[in-house]
This record gives sequence, C-alpha cells and structure tokens, in this order.
Amino acid sequence: MTISQNGASVTERAGSVIQATGWKPYDAAKLDHLGYGKFANVITNVQMEEMAKGGKITRPSDGQEAKNVLFIQCAGSRDENHLPYCSSVCCLVSLKQATYVQEQNAEASVFILYKDMRTPHQSEDYYRKVQRDGAIFIRGEVLEISEEGGALVVEADDALLNEKVRLENLDLIVLAVGMVPTSQEDVALNLDYRQGPSLPVTKYGFPDSNFICFPYETQRTGIYAAGCVRAPMETAIAGEDAAGAALKAIQAVESTVVGFSTFPRSGDMTYPDFFMSRCTQCKRCTEECPFGAINEDEKANPIPNMTRCRRCGTCMGACPERIISFKNYSIDMIGSMIKGIEVPDADDEKPRVIALICENDAYPALDMAGINRIPIDPFFRFIPVRCLGSINLVWIADALAKGIDGVILLGCRKGDDYQCHFIKGSELANTRMEKISETLGRLALEPDRVAVEEIGIMDYQRLPEILKAFMDRIKEMEPNPYKGF
Repeated sequence: MTISQNGASVTERAGSVIQATGWKPYDAAKLDHLGYGKFANVITNVQMEEMAKGGKITRPSDGQEAKNVLFIQCAGSRDENHLPYCSSVCCLVSLKQATYVQEQNAEASVFILYKDMRTPHQSEDYYRKVQRDGAIFIRGEVLEISEEGGALVVEADDALLNEKVRLENLDLIVLAVGMVPTSQEDVALNLDYRQGPSLPVTKYGFPDSNFICFPYETQRTGIYAAGCVRAPMETAIAGEDAAGAALKAIQAVESTVVGFSTFPRSGDMTYPDFFMSRCTQCKRCTEECPFGAINEDEKANPIPNMTRCRRCGTCMGACPERIISFKNYSIDMIGSMIKGIEVPDADDEKPRVIALICENDAYPALDMAGINRIPIDPFFRFIPVRCLGSINLVWIADALAKGIDGVILLGCRKGDDYQCHFIKGSELANTRMEKISETLGRLALEPDRVAVEEIGIMDYQRLPEILKAFMDRIKEMEPNPYKGF
C-alpha cells in the first residue's frame, strides 16, 4: 500500500489496516438558531478549549474577561435535523470548561442548559463537584437568543420548573457541538472493490459493522476501525478501543497466513468453489456479497478474492444456477438433509415443518430454550445454516414439493440496528422470500406456509412462542397436497 502524507509517499506491505483517523466538530454554521455566526460571543466548545489553552477566557467581541457564561448542551446532537446520536463526551467537556471559568474567577456565574447530563462511571462525582462549586444547571430547551446592549440574552423552557426562564447579561455562550467521524472524503483509502474505494458507512458516517458482536470490524476484511471514527467516545475508552482493534488486526494477519477465515467463522479453512461452465453472468453473487469478496471481469464473470471471504455463503444463496458451494457447506448438502426428512402421510395428521435456523444467534437461542426445559413442538425439524443470506430458494421449493407443510427461517435482526453477523444476511433473506410467492403459486400452495422471523441470542423464551404460533397457523391449513409424491 502507498501512504501519502505532507507531500511525501512511502510504499509499505501491510496485512491489516487500523483506521483511527478521529473526528471533527459538527459544523456550527448550521446552528444559526443558536446564534452562531450571528453573535460574536457565541462560540463552540472547541473554540473554548483553544481559548483556555491561550490562558484566559474572554469575550471575542472586545477581549474583556467573560464573567457570565452559559453552556448549551446537545448543540446539534440528539437532533433529527442535525446529529441524531449522542456525541458521548460533550457533557464532560462542558463540566471541565465550566471549571475553567470558575478557576479563573470565583465570582463568575456559570449556567449549563442541558437535555440530559450524561456522566458515566466515576464522572458522576465530577458532576457533583461542579454543582458544589456554584454552576447552575437548567434542564430545558433554548427558545430564543438575542443581544441587548452588547450582552447576550437567552430565553429557555425549564422542564423541571415547567416555566420559561430568562438569562441576561451573558458575556459568552458556549455551544457543545457534537462529534462527527472523519468522512471518507477526509481519508482516501483508494480500495480496489467493485463497490467503491471507500469503507461502507452508516447513515451517520461511521464505518458499518456489527456494532454489538464485532465492533472493530468493517465490511472490508483486514480493515478495522478504532476510536471516534468508529463511535463517539472519551479518551480512556478510545485507548481501550485501539487495543481491541490492534488485537483484531493481528488476528487477521495470522489467520490469513494459515488460510483461516476471520470472524465470525474463525478457523474455517474452506473457500467457495465456482462451477463456471454454468454461470450466466447475472452478477447477483458480486452484488450481494457484503464484503466485496467477488469482483467481475469485462464479461461479468465472477472473480473471487478469497482473502476477503468470510465464508458466510451469501453468494451461494444468491446464485440462481446453484454453481457456488463449499466443501463443507453446499446446496446438495442441505438439500440432502431436507430430502432425508420423513414426511408423514396426509391422513396421519402429523404436520412436518422445517426450521432453517441461523447458527449465530437463533440456534444458540434454541439451545438455551432446551437447557431451560422449555417445550418445543416435536413436529419441527431444525437445520442450522451459516446465515439466512446463504439460504437458496431451491431448498424451500424442494421442501414444499416433497410434502413438508411449512418452512420457517429464523435469523438475526435486520435494519439500521441489525444484529446479523454477516451484515445483510437477514435483509437478503427477507428480500428473497418476497420472491418465493411465485414458486408457491406454481405449486398451488398458500404463501403463509413460509415465514421469516428475527431471533436474538437472548430470545430463547420468545422462540418457542414464535414456533408455536407458526405451527398453529400450519395446522389450520389443509395438509400439503404433495405428501406421498
């Protein structure tokens, strides 16, 4: 890789990358409703820190000492029109800066207007200290900021008193602007992926990954995010974050050397095989792979890059021609399991339902239900899959054509706060299931015979209820007419 900095470039061979490029303050120019850019004595917390570093807290308008100071919290943060998330450190920063004012002049008046004060762990003691030192805390929202006789005036809605308050003769207003991760425009990675040269990011600009299970990983294998580029955090937490990302980077390098997969299928040494003579160049495998492990040549033939593969099987589930398989996980392997299930006769009144269940969350939840001796309907047959994204529609079609009465897919939560270990598995499964109605129509079967449910690893008490509800629905239908064929 080539690293460019300060006009110079150096080429290094790297097996892993940690992006720890930090953050930048939210653009206060967008906060004109809070007086920024309109009144000279309205500044940001970053400007306040620079002022304190210079040795004295003063009014920018005339250089006089600031004796009456108001801090406005969540300036842009926790606001759907600006930054919907909490920026984590703003409360503590304002408490620290309030101390600057108090230490400079014991007679100074300090006000802190807040939505919620968030001071985790032992920082609560610091919060109490600032209170004891005389800072006045007001829980509420700014209604209006104006200027009278060179001094600032703020009207606010006090939520605790349930009335409006007016703060006059303010020398300085400090806006606690939020933290924004350095964007991909700020950091040019120049990655060679069909999806583009940058990391996939969330709608907030943070690198997209499974936030709970794999916080450091990004969708680009071998690239890890740490610190405030990953999520808003204070300095101490950022240090721990950096150590975690470094350990993951080392693990990625060592695993790649011996042919192992990275998480979540750590230790898996298999790779997808492509039977190219039947490939129709539909591009579904290249488009649906969450990790960019498959590129294309000029004729749209898939070109696998095995060092990026995480063995999720999403490409296998995407392929309509079923040309992709693993040595230890294939279309035929799961298909044989389905074909090996005994299907009772229609007059036996014993429905048979298959549950294709994700090995990462839903299957452990099933285990926990068993450990807690929660009954499960005996007419279910469970087949674990690597991810719902690996499920090929042919499995469902074959199961129903065999006489199976119903198929339920159990996987991780999808959406903005997804828990899928492979990013898009549950989302892709839901999209594909929308297309199964065509297959059911050809078989003259009810669409309700197939369902998709989201199951977290701690949903072991809810899982039996979901299974029972689905089985009750199946029992209300006539037996699958394909029984016995």
